[in-house]
Amino acid sequence: MRESSTTSAESTGTRHLFTLRWADKDYRKAHTGRQFRWDPLGGTSHASGICVARVGFESKQPNSALRKGVRVLLKKNNKKVAAFVPRDGCLNFIDENDSVTICGQGRRGRSVGDIPGVRYKCIMVAGLSLKALYLGKKQKKKG
Repeated sequence: MRESSTTSAESTGTRHLFTLRWADKDYRKAHTGRQFRWDPLGGTSHASGICVARVGFESKQPNSALRKGVRVLLKKNNKKVAAFVPRDGCLNFIDENDSVTICGQGRRGRSVGDIPGVRYKCIMVAGLSLKALYLGKKQKKKG
């Protein structure tokens, strides 16, 4: 009688675990290469671009406000994305055609809070941190 190297229960259990992995949304997203097709940042955490326009986004019900943001043309793939500008008055530091750096808001590519369709936030302008500009620790060069 021939003996196999693995028992039948061991091999079917291992095979079953591999099929269960593909049912996990995060595993499938990480291993199919799908994120590089739909993600404007291309799988990276940050991206730089040019500010095309300063816009105001209406918040969802029951809130009523104009959230300040910018439209950014990314340098790496020429896609336009909307980015939220945090803190009160930080939009005043951003002019059109400024170089800005954006990053995700923290929900794995989903929009956050009451701002529909805005998945990114602006963190730097012209190589300077928005927080440092807001706190007065740095000043943006004019011209």
